[in-house]
Amino acid sequence: MKYQRILLKLSGEALMGNRQYGIDNDRLKEYAAEIKKVVDIGCQVAIVIGGGNIFRGLAGAATGMDRVQGDYMGMLATVINGMALQGALEDAGIFTRLQSAIEMDKVAEPFIKRKAVRHLEKGRVVIFGAGTGNPYFTTDTAATLRAIEMNADVILKGTRVDGIYDSDPEKNIDAVKFNNLTYSEVFEKDLKVMDMTAFTLSRENNLPIIVFDMNKEGNLLKVVQGETIGTLVNL
Repeated sequence: MKYQRILLKLSGEALMGNRQYGIDNDRLKEYAAEIKKVVDIGCQVAIVIGGGNIFRGLAGAATGMDRVQGDYMGMLATVINGMALQGALEDAGIFTRLQSAIEMDKVAEPFIKRKAVRHLEKGRVVIFGAGTGNPYFTTDTAATLRAIEMNADVILKGTRVDGIYDSDPEKNIDAVKFNNLTYSEVFEKDLKVMDMTAFTLSRENNLPIIVFDMNKEGNLLKVVQGETIGTLVNL
């Protein structure tokens, strides 16, 4: 096992499966099964999920909604997704804890760094909801921040694409995939790995990022075991 403690970043859209919005229970079960494989070999797993399948603050702002209000609505969406994933993980026999950056003690623990680390050490999967708890910050930034706080070995960004390309592979069949990139190359090539705040945080703290296809069975386990899957970004 190459990575002992990981931060898995999932998009809210990933939970939609083939739906247009909302949560696909079959996709939840698939993700829970994939996460169980790495938990069973002793990997410590923390997770951050986006909320784009329910509500996205930027989209609300684009239609005239107050940006701050929209971002808080988006944070609540991430808690809903976190609760859904927590249920799927527990159905798969995995002990979990959901922590929220916004206090809502009826459904989640407040985020407390030491408590979260202790949960990981006990083999529990920790899901971080509500982003950073602040507007204007994305769940990419929340994932990077939590990974640093948890002293994670790597950020694993699970997407529906098998790595980073020089253009959108879903739109351009001639797009070229990168197996390895440095932080500087990502800047120079203007590649959209994460938003700039998240990416800068990762770079400053020398935290590697691996972008991989989460929807392919067995990929998460292969990444944790050190196989060359997706695209690795580091120094």
